[in-house]
Amino acid sequence: MAPLPAVLVVDDHDGFRAFARVMLEASGFTVTEAASGAEAAATARIIRPQLVLLDIQLPDFDGFEVARRLAGQEPRPVIVLTSTREATDYGGRITSSPAAGFLPKDQLTGAALHGFLAAGRAGRSA
Repeated sequence: MAPLPAVLVVDDHDGFRAFARVMLEASGFTVTEAASGAEAAATARIIRPQLVLLDIQLPDFDGFEVARRLAGQEPRPVIVLTSTREATDYGGRITSSPAAGFLPKDQLTGAALHGFLAAGRAGRSA
């Protein structure tokens, strides 16, 4: 039996992390949480998640800086940026980041994250 995909949920709002944990565990993920960019980088080095769900607005570093730091780790996780704001609010910063994409918080589903993981694996083997 294959291990459950590990996802790191990075968000400074406890309620969102709790919601994401319940929903993602029900969708077959193993979930770890972090409340800041510094905590995310340290936690990712330990657990080596396959996927990081990363809020753009964090109390210490913004999600773009955290994504840059995580992209330098091996193995490199699939990074999905998230926000309550629209992607267009960030201009070209999302597409120029090392993130695999952007997912509005109100559209978060396990299926969407499984899709990002599948696309990330396909991109690495090509």
